[in-house]
Amino acid sequence: MADAKRYFLYARKSTDAEDKQVRSIDAQLSELHEFAQRNELVIVEIIIEKKSAKTQGKRREFNQMLDRIERGEADGIPARHSPWIGSTN
Repeated sequence: MADAKRYFLYARKSTDAEDKQVRSIDAQLSELHEFAQRNELVIVEIIIEKKSAKTQGKRREFNQMLDRIERGEADGIPARHSPWIGSTN
């Protein structure tokens, strides 16, 4: 596994109102862990963010994670729905 790709797992809860959140953090992480295991991904770190992304630049953890990927700390982020991942970062 010398050439294994390294990934961050990223889960975000965009609102404090539980009834407005489509997928809980636990459900997101469970699905991401299953995906990572099935695909033999090397997980570098799990990053959780509990902030709204309504205003651009408010996703601090997400932006730091992207910077870390650019520095080579990981190769990517598995995403359930790719258009969602980059919305209002």
